[in-house]
Formats: sequence, C-alpha cells, structure tokens
Amino acid sequence: MINEALLHPSSIVVVGASNNVHKPGGAILRNLINGGYAGQLYAVNPKETEIQGVHAYANVGEVPNTDLAILAIPAALCPDAVETLAAEKQVQAFIILSAGFGEETHEGALLENRILDTVNRYNAALIGPNCIGFMNAWHHSVFSQPIPQLHPQGVDLISSSGATAVFILESAVTKGLQFNSVWSVGNAKQIGVEDVLQYMDEHFRADTDSKIKLLYIESIGDPDRLLFHASSLIKKGCRIAAIKAGSSESGSRAASSHTGAIASSDSAVEALFRKAGIVRCYSREELTTVGCIFTLPPLRGKNFAIITHAGGPGVMLTDALSKGGLNVPHLEGPLADELKSKLYPGAAVGNPIDILATGTPEHLRLCLDYCEEKFDNIDAVMAIFGTPGLVTMFEMYDVLHEKMQTCTKPIFPILPSINTAGAEVAAFLAKGHVNFADEVTLGTALSRIVNAPAPATNEIELFGVDVPRIRRIMDSIQEDGYIEPTLVQALLHSAGIPVVDEFVSSKKEEVLAFARRTGFPVVAKVVGPVHKSDVGGVVLNIKSEEHLALEFDRMMKIPDVTSILIQPMLKGTELFIGAKYEEKFGHVVLCGLGGIFVEVLKDVSSGLAPLSYEEAYSMIHSLRAYKIIKGTRGQKGVNEDKFAEIIVRLSTLLRFATEIKEMDINPLLATEKHVIAVDARIRVEKKS
Repeated sequence: MINEALLHPSSIVVVGASNNVHKPGGAILRNLINGGYAGQLYAVNPKETEIQGVHAYANVGEVPNTDLAILAIPAALCPDAVETLAAEKQVQAFIILSAGFGEETHEGALLENRILDTVNRYNAALIGPNCIGFMNAWHHSVFSQPIPQLHPQGVDLISSSGATAVFILESAVTKGLQFNSVWSVGNAKQIGVEDVLQYMDEHFRADTDSKIKLLYIESIGDPDRLLFHASSLIKKGCRIAAIKAGSSESGSRAASSHTGAIASSDSAVEALFRKAGIVRCYSREELTTVGCIFTLPPLRGKNFAIITHAGGPGVMLTDALSKGGLNVPHLEGPLADELKSKLYPGAAVGNPIDILATGTPEHLRLCLDYCEEKFDNIDAVMAIFGTPGLVTMFEMYDVLHEKMQTCTKPIFPILPSINTAGAEVAAFLAKGHVNFADEVTLGTALSRIVNAPAPATNEIELFGVDVPRIRRIMDSIQEDGYIEPTLVQALLHSAGIPVVDEFVSSKKEEVLAFARRTGFPVVAKVVGPVHKSDVGGVVLNIKSEEHLALEFDRMMKIPDVTSILIQPMLKGTELFIGAKYEEKFGHVVLCGLGGIFVEVLKDVSSGLAPLSYEEAYSMIHSLRAYKIIKGTRGQKGVNEDKFAEIIVRLSTLLRFATEIKEMDINPLLATEKHVIAVDARIRVEKKS
C-alpha cells in the first residue's frame, strides 16, 4: 500500500547509516541531506553518536516516532527491526535496501515473509527489499547516483531492477530528461510495478501530475491489472513506454502446433502492450529517447523536414524514418527555390535541407520559418547541428531555443557534439530542453511511438457469433487433445468464420463420391498425424478420380492415419491465424502469412483476446509482409477487412471457449474478395 508516509514523510530514520558514503547507508543519508530534505532526519548506528551531522542512536528502540524507515542492514536483522519500528515507533513506511532475501535463498524468502506480515499487520507501506530506494521532489531516499533534475511534470520511472534504474537515469540525464519520481521496487514483496501504476491511476490529477511513465519490468505478476491501469492512464492523457525483459520457460518448450512453436510469453507481452497502448522499447537508450519525445508537442502527421549542416546524418535519419513508415517528402517548386536563393551557394533544399558547414544561425532561423509557415506538407522538423570544434554553437542553439518556444510544429534538436560543444549543449539543456544525440535512435523511437495503437475498447464483438452453439460443442467434448475435424468446422461456423467445404471418411468410395460432387481439382489430407506435410500427408491439385484413388490407398498406409479429408482446390494468398493460451494473460492471437512459411519467417503479430477491429487492423499493419497483403508489384492484395473480421471473430470464439489451449487456421486462402479457412486444428484441455 502506498501512503503519505512514503511519499511525503515528515521524518525519516536511516537504519545502518554511515559516514562512509561508499556504503548504501552512507550514500542514502548524503543524498537526503544534499537533496534538501526539510523534515526531521535520524540515524541508527551502534558505533556512532553523529553521522554526517545527524544525531545517531544505538538501536531502533531509541529512535523517536518516525514516518519512514530506510533499512541498510544485513537481511537477518531486518525482520526484528521492522517489528520494533512498526509496533513501537509508529513507522508507516519502509524502504529496505538490503539484499539476501527471496532472490537468493529459501531462508531469505522466509525473512521476507516475516517482514511482509509485519508491515501488513500495521498497515504500513513497503518498498523492496533488494532495491536502490525511492525518490521524488520531497525526499531523495536512494543510495545511487545520478540524482536527476526533478520537476512535477517530469517523468515517473518505475523499475523492477535498481541497477537498471540507475543506468536508465544515466542515459536520461545526458539527454536533459527531467523526472518527477523514481521507484525501484526490487523484490516487490508488497509494492510492485502494477501497484505503483494503480496508485498513479486512482490518484491522477490532470492539472498537476506527470503525464509520462517509463517502466522497466522483469515479470508481470498481474497482467489484467497492468492492462487496466496503464490503459486508463493513457486515456487520461498520459504516455507510457516500457521495457519487458526476459521470457518464461513456457515460451521455449516444445509445442505441437505452429502457434505453439512461434508463440511465447513475449508474444503475450507484445499483445498486452498493444491492447494497453504502451510503447514497447528494447533498450535503455530507446526508452529514454521515447521519454524525451513524449516531452515535445504531439505529432499531427508523419511528414518530417530535416535541417542540417552535415549531409551524412541527414541521410541516415532519412533512412531510419523511412524504415519506420515515416516520410521525408521532397521539397520542390517556387517556395523551395525561394528558400534556396536565400542560402549560400551549394546549399540543398530538397529535404534534407543542407545549409552547409558554413551556414549561419540566421540560415537556420530562415529554414525553420519556411517549415513552420510555408511548407504545408511538413508536420515536424528535425535539426541536426554539431561542430567540428572550429566554432562555438551558442548562437545556433539560441535560435533553436527561440523557435522551439514559438513554433506550433514539433522541433527535434539533434546535437551530436556533446564533447566538442559540451558547454553549448549543457546551456541548451539548462533551458529545459532535451537533446537527441543520435539521429538513428531518434528515428527508431519515433517509429515505435507513431505505430503504437491507442488503448483498445473493452467491448466484445458478438455480431454473427453463435455463443450458445459454441458452448454446446465445447461441452460435448470429453477428452483432452486435438478435436475431430467435424467439430473444428462446427466451431468455426459458429463463430461466423468462412470454411471451405470438406469431407472426412476412411472409405474410398465416399471420398470419391464427394470429389465428383464438388468437382476436380481437389486436395487430400490425412487425419491423425499433427504435422501432415512432414509425413507426406498432403496432396494438392488432384485432377482425376484415378489419381485420388491412388493417393487414398497410399495415405491410408501412413502410420497413425485414421481417415482422409478432402476439399476443393482453391487459390489465393496463404494467410495464418493462430491462438495459444498463456497463463495469467489468457488467449494470445497471432496472425501473419500462412503455409509453411509461418514458422520459417516468424513474421507474426500478436493481440490479446478479445480483440477489437482497431486491434486487428493494427496487428495486420505491423507485419513486415503487409505489403504483400496490401498488394505490391502488380499483384492484387487480399481483402484486409475480411482478414481483420476473422481475427476478431476468432478472438470472440476463444473468449467463450476457454478450454481451447492451442489452435491454428493455416492456411486461410485470401483473394481481393474473399478470405476462407482451408485447414484448422484445435487442441483443448477440459477443466477438472
């Protein structure tokens, strides 16, 4: 539980305080003092009477009543200290820096449980153990450096790892990113990432609170709570970016279906972040770059102008933006010619706009004015200006500062010379700006933000889905494992998913009769083996009864084959949809290109059921193969609306058939008019 004693304590005691600032107990006391903590400070150390100018007590039993206790003592001593402080000194919040608890040994876990029992009994808050602490503008209760610039509209950082929080801060302060609070939850015995987000959501005040949250998460204990409060905060105007590190063993275990082979706990995380509207990042640099972008005015389009005095970085930035689906439109015509006439000979204005190494601050001002006022096809500007060390950049950066205050279009400052122009960059940051020292990292981060969907709606799409029939079919299934093709077809029909006509039999004459009725060519597949292609159990384009009879005889001799499935031969682009149940997360739905390539290319995107149409379109658009789906090089595209509809219908089916643990529809055959399921399999596990 997060309370005022943790956030705004009127008194703090550091247990294990030290004059040695290279120890956690010494460093945290130093940071509290240097941070200007205005409340009453106490220290506990049996060997000292005064530590860093603060009165020291021999043990916790001698300390006056206190709001917050910070423990930097061996793990074995912590439970008794917490008991005394909570019971006798009315301490209502604890930060335990010490390691040696559940992260190391079973005995440590028992110590941790004793502490949790105590703090819960006295309705106290607990951060840690095994963390660097907690910091806001009121008190700097961390033992680490650096201490970032703190501002009410700065970033809230919540980290599972203390060391990673420090490295994120290192990355952030060089960019000028300011912070409102830093939470290092450590073992998260009582307060974890989800708890902090919940508190921020339930106590959010739009007029005063920070609207930027950066997360480093090592495990998601309660996905539903994370999803609910993250999406709620985003809907209230916040921006959230997160790194999720690590994946569970379930993601790498052997699986019998295509979906099982390619889905992982990381697919579930991707799906959760997509549903919540969280921008996913993969490195500290990316996370802090996204955080800096969040501080700038929001983008209203995807067209960028690049102004620079160095050609190479402009080209690399153009490549990075284009790769992320953003545009650097060519500037031409009378306005471009007019701008070029006002620059030095040799300058280029086609975009990137290169004012040359000899370009002046007034040239920069002129280019910014044209992008702001005259070039209607520009939504934002990127200014790349460093120095080879021959001139100072103060005036150039002053122009950037001035224009960033007045322009309505966002301006992204890319100032790479943090050494040779260190003083100029520092002066620019001191005015409250951020800096993107690397243009490619900025381009990548921007593409992640632009392509992140908005939080999904919570409504379930039920139109055309026969829920009672789905439940009757599921209730009729008695055994675990892959269900019969007739039941698969019945479930897909109940969800309104178009399915190709098919017939299953172990009798040759019945198979031949169906082929005569439906017409040749046909497709024959074995029933029984899971991976039909691997055993020679799929034959395409059978054009005659004689050929079908021969293949029937051959395939029935394949081990484990019980019957033959026959379908008319259809043509189209092969697509794939699958689903897998992930513990805690629910059903993860995946889509991509189909056929044998789904496991080879692994170009799939994921969503968390149930899905909205907006989520389905976002999944489709995020595929690397989207150009094939859309149509490219004279090839017709597929019916994207039908593809999205089937994704949504499948997710609704899963919502009411939770016994389904894995399923594939592979392939879906798609044309510009229709999308139809050709082959599907479903594995169920009935609840005991």
